[in-house]
Amino acid sequence: MKKALFTIFSFCTLLVHGQADIPKNDFIPPLKITTVLAGSFGELRSNHFHSGLDIKTQQRTGLEVIASASGYVSRIKVSHYGYGKALYINHPNGYTTVYGHLDKFSPELEAFVKSKQYEAESYEIELFPNPDELVVSQGELVAYSGNTGGSGGPHVHFEIRDKNERPMNAQLFGIEVPDHRDPIINDLYAYSLSDSSTVNQTQQRQKISFSKQPDGTFLSEKVKAFGEIGFAIGTVDMQDGANNNNGIYKIETNLNGETLLDLEMDKFSFAETRYINRMIDYALYEDNRVRVQKLFIERNNPLSIFKYEKNKGILNLAQENTTAIYTIKISDFKGNASVLVIPIEIIKEPILSPLDKRTTPFFVQADANQSFNVGDWKLFIPDGAFYDDYYLDITANTDALHLDKDVIPVQKYIKLSYNVSAFQPADRERLYIGRVNYRGLLRYEGATLEGDYISASVNALGDFKLGLDTKPPKIEAVDLKEGKWISDYKTLQFKISDQDTGIKSYRGTLNGKFILFEYEYKKNLLTYNFDDGISVSGENTLQLIVTDNVGNSSTFKTTFFRK
Repeated sequence: MKKALFTIFSFCTLLVHGQADIPKNDFIPPLKITTVLAGSFGELRSNHFHSGLDIKTQQRTGLEVIASASGYVSRIKVSHYGYGKALYINHPNGYTTVYGHLDKFSPELEAFVKSKQYEAESYEIELFPNPDELVVSQGELVAYSGNTGGSGGPHVHFEIRDKNERPMNAQLFGIEVPDHRDPIINDLYAYSLSDSSTVNQTQQRQKISFSKQPDGTFLSEKVKAFGEIGFAIGTVDMQDGANNNNGIYKIETNLNGETLLDLEMDKFSFAETRYINRMIDYALYEDNRVRVQKLFIERNNPLSIFKYEKNKGILNLAQENTTAIYTIKISDFKGNASVLVIPIEIIKEPILSPLDKRTTPFFVQADANQSFNVGDWKLFIPDGAFYDDYYLDITANTDALHLDKDVIPVQKYIKLSYNVSAFQPADRERLYIGRVNYRGLLRYEGATLEGDYISASVNALGDFKLGLDTKPPKIEAVDLKEGKWISDYKTLQFKISDQDTGIKSYRGTLNGKFILFEYEYKKNLLTYNFDDGISVSGENTLQLIVTDNVGNSSTFKTTFFRK
């Protein structure tokens, strides 16, 4: 890696590019193997759209990751969660490439990062090197593939971002992903969208059956409908070489040959990604784990992936005793397509199952700040926390709070506070607010003590309860005993865990000097590498302190010997 002034970057920020100007030959894949995807750009994930390509690494770690284009390392982030070990490279064409879930960096980068970690005395770190500090050439080794952070298996997360830090579909830049398979259609639902509209004599969500035709298209059962209605579709795509259910690239809908909606997964901003919960049928997913995306745009849905809409994609069926044809075309990036045709009979029939409407004492407006007191609990709901106005079902039973059911999506954090004035000062420091999960267990959400109240910010509804955590974390050495000679050991490992509130921090020292532990939370494993040269010949004393989220701590001390 050269350390020379990369002068071309002095004007990179002046570059402006639109899709028509996207370079097709500037970037190469980050791995030297065929690009097979575990996840595609824009794929529907929990609370977000997937912002890159998840490239398979043949179910192993340690593959060479290379710079997709020449540039300089602009950012390095090491985190327990998220992208784990991640590398960001700025390029002279104004774009940035991102490489996530890495096992380790190239030798020079690894030494640079480790020196900064020791300076900060922290494993988690975020660095922003100068443009002339870490210059790389296209194809140069920058890292090795891994499984760090929130990764569910070995792969490389690869992104291309524009100058505004918006992730873009890497396939737009010529990154080749072999794909000869049509998108798959799994589910179709219809929705009544007004007080007078109906679908098959109901205003409830309707599942619509369909079947594949000899010509390869799909045909649904006839739908009898009137008024304003909309549809949602469950669809995935598979590329060559793997059977992962990945996301689609494009959806077009039309009514009687006229386009209603055009959705394309070209780019989006991180600021809008949580609005995925407005686009999908959130309640259907939470109740049944069926994820469908609505083909109509509701209030408070600012997603930029909608390239064209007429009447928000809503069908306005007002001409009684006529027929209509609604068509959904789903395409992947390579142009492979699946088409679903829905015949509609426009008829106004009696409504047998009207929309469920409830009222409660807790009416929440989507566009206003609101506060509620319920027993010993206080709630603050900020403007924009919800997409629509709702009557919420809220009840309190001493230290337990029922905040409706998690079928209503939450966009902004809601603040929950509980009056702890009845508790002794010593106990207050160990109190926390947790969410009751499906197994009845309490999961830590927060523990900010403010006067007589303890508070937490939550971004989903459900059941919450006050918890008390007095148990310190557990520390268990892996293959290390007091007084043992370990001259041949390259690493030391410890299992750490905390039953109630989880691990907040850890700190290790060797002979009184800070040592760097790497935390793999998925395995509850801390690892120390002896290559830092801190151990001495003969007796060594190690101390490890682990602290949970309410301040309970455990200390492990041991002595070992090395030659």
